[in-house]
Amino acid sequence: MKLTILAIAFALITSVAFVSGVIAQQQSTPPASREQSAPASTTTPAKMEKFSGAIGRLDAARKEIVVKKGNDEKTFSWDDHTKFMEGSKERSFNDLKKGMNVTVQYKEERGKFAAEKVTVSKPKTSAKKSHTEKSY
Repeated sequence: MKLTILAIAFALITSVAFVSGVIAQQQSTPPASREQSAPASTTTPAKMEKFSGAIGRLDAARKEIVVKKGNDEKTFSWDDHTKFMEGSKERSFNDLKKGMNVTVQYKEERGKFAAEKVTVSKPKTSAKKSHTEKSY
């Protein structure tokens, strides 16, 4: 009988020690955060990109600007948060004209290009020196 009580006590003490170790290990392991479990595409913000070219078309009703560079053409949407700049001066959409050279900073969102900032470039002047004078 003493042997049976001793065996039960040993089994009980062993069980308690084992369960305590498992509980302690679970408490020291931090739970997985939502950021770690979420797919990377939903947690990373859209990357800011740039595109430069000449304005091909302006559509105030649709809030779109089409910019062309060579054979490449992109249509950008804009909203009330889009900044229109010329140098350090802030402008408005109405200041833009077809043919102006611009640089558009944009983010691609759901397959569309959302303009964050449209900067009008100064026209490049060609400073060719005349070679009419001859040196002898």
